[in-house]
Amino acid sequence: MHALPSAARTDDDAPRRAQLRAVAVFEAAKGAVALLTAGGLGWLGAPQLQRLVESAAARLGAPLDGSRVAWVERALSPGTLHLLLAVLAVYAAMRFVEAWGLWRARRWASWLGCVGAALYLPFEIAELWRHPGWLPALVLAINLAIVWVLGRDLARRP
Repeated sequence: MHALPSAARTDDDAPRRAQLRAVAVFEAAKGAVALLTAGGLGWLGAPQLQRLVESAAARLGAPLDGSRVAWVERALSPGTLHLLLAVLAVYAAMRFVEAWGLWRARRWASWLGCVGAALYLPFEIAELWRHPGWLPALVLAINLAIVWVLGRDLARRP
């Protein structure tokens, strides 16, 4: 369940550990982005966010009533903003815990990351199918690489 003892390490242990650490850094970065986003949204507050949505919609020429813009404005109440901030904090905590586990080569972290990344794959494939482009293809490629690295790590463990 823990990292391989030094006597049990194989020749490919260093590259495997480097790959796990690369995924750990990626997951930690996702957690940091979530925290920064939560901090920025919390600092702005619901009234300022509503004004920003109105301003952006006006600059883009989008109708302000009876549209998605109006729905977003209504959804940006203080209560829903607090809920969003809580969800972002939980998401960040999960990413940091996973990153810690991957950095320390814990089996449970490889399972968590592999299953978590694999759950997104059908949605990413559908998105690429509906809207072909470099960004959906890049997101899919990154998640496929993560599933491959973590799945291979799990398969190589005793």
